[in-house]
Amino acid sequence: MNVKHVEVLVVQQLNRAELGTRIWGDRHDRSIRCSGQAVTNGTHKRGWRRTIAWANDSGLITHRAKLTGEPHHLSLNAARNAEAVRTNDADAQGALFALKLPPVVLLHAPDVTRGWLLAFQSSIRTTNRRGYRRRMTSSVDQLPALSVIGSANKRTAILELAAEAETRGFAGLACPGVGGNLALCGSLAHVTQTITFWSSIQPIYLSHPMETAATAAHIAEVSGGRFRLGLGVSHVPMLDRIGLATGKPLSDMRDYVASLRAASRGAGAMPPILLAALRDRMLDLAVEIGDGALWANASLSHTPTQVARIPSERRSALQLANMVPTVIDADVNAARAIHRRTLGGYIVLPNYRNYWRVAGYGDEMDAIEAALERGDRDAAAAAMSDRWINDCTISGDAAHVRDRLAAWYATGVTPIAVMSSTTGGQAKAIRELFDLYS
Repeated sequence: MNVKHVEVLVVQQLNRAELGTRIWGDRHDRSIRCSGQAVTNGTHKRGWRRTIAWANDSGLITHRAKLTGEPHHLSLNAARNAEAVRTNDADAQGALFALKLPPVVLLHAPDVTRGWLLAFQSSIRTTNRRGYRRRMTSSVDQLPALSVIGSANKRTAILELAAEAETRGFAGLACPGVGGNLALCGSLAHVTQTITFWSSIQPIYLSHPMETAATAAHIAEVSGGRFRLGLGVSHVPMLDRIGLATGKPLSDMRDYVASLRAASRGAGAMPPILLAALRDRMLDLAVEIGDGALWANASLSHTPTQVARIPSERRSALQLANMVPTVIDADVNAARAIHRRTLGGYIVLPNYRNYWRVAGYGDEMDAIEAALERGDRDAAAAAMSDRWINDCTISGDAAHVRDRLAAWYATGVTPIAVMSSTTGGQAKAIRELFDLYS
């Protein structure tokens, strides 16, 4: 197929382009599927996908139209190393003979996006003396989002890792609600250029909505629209310990979001708002008033049931993501031991136990609750079955971890890798994830 041009009309979701794209060529029109950070030409009969361009490891820069309706043009050509390079680069000009296709031109139509279009890299690969494959699939994994925590005395190192995650093509950066996550988000706005990032989550009882609105609007503005505000009610036992009064989660969240949007008249435009939605009623509220939903420690087997609650006409417009505790180690038992320590802080929370009970782990939750009532923490830990751990976390060697992260993408929910290591701290664990996709 002699490609003339590609017109991209997309809805931007979590560093991923979706919907509304077509390719025009000499033979006939073919639909394009834009997902998994790729633009692909579908050959529908046998399910092949001819990858035109990928986002990962791209040297190209994301473009943002200055005015609604103003298109941006991006031409890609295949170089000898099979990477897409700018047409004004010398290597590209010298390598055009290698590929018997003209440049692919991408048009950005910002009036139907949230303002950003991915940069792309070609994944065309040679097969024989005749040149390039007519049927091609991507050799690049769909990378997860990454959790980053601004731990004391380690913040500069974490920001450096976050910037590297951007260059490596990770799907986003999530900042958990510890260690001043909005401050970390403010720093991310300046040390990164293209990647989307969000609070995951900012507890609503910790800050007045007017203050949160001013901070969120500031970060959204200076980041060029890459920031998302993730909000949650947190957990009553945690808030009780610091002396904060709480109310009714659903009505308080509704009121808080309404106050944020009302404050935007003075603070500036609000970023997209994501709600922590572990259970169904908060998920329904996220669909009603928010721009997405965030889970943490969710059940992989139960998540499709919750996603099915979202009306199909809303699903493509929402950002859905789950924070997945992940340990890369062939010693699965050692990895699970870390997860048991991590989730030990969550099994004491009634809201989480109720969620896991609905997800199919009633026996485990009964045993845990009985142990907690006796004050027997060892028995509570022993009740955390391998079946439950395997469903809510990821443990194993590199191949298994990649497969499980891909399984999360298959549910329609972006995995946020919350990294731990059997041999080090957060920075070591993140490096292990980088090595996984190197």
